[in-house]
Amino acid sequence: MSAASQAQAVQAPTLTDKQEAILAFLRENAPTKTYFKSRLIGDELDMSAKEVGTNMPALQQADIDLDVEKWGYSSSTTWKVTA
Repeated sequence: MSAASQAQAVQAPTLTDKQEAILAFLRENAPTKTYFKSRLIGDELDMSAKEVGTNMPALQQADIDLDVEKWGYSSSTTWKVTA
């Protein structure tokens, strides 16, 4: 493996199973919805709101086809997701 390939491997961390599940949920729903509450994502994926909130920063930093932005905090963190 070349030095450039190794550097790319370090810069592009893989997502965990939970992060992949959240990403799949967001990809499926982002075309029709923009704002998502951690609590409601968790309900759909059998996770707690805390688990969702803990895993969302990895999606914010990942090189994915969605833009994920922390948006609000009332009754559960809200995330703005755009394609």
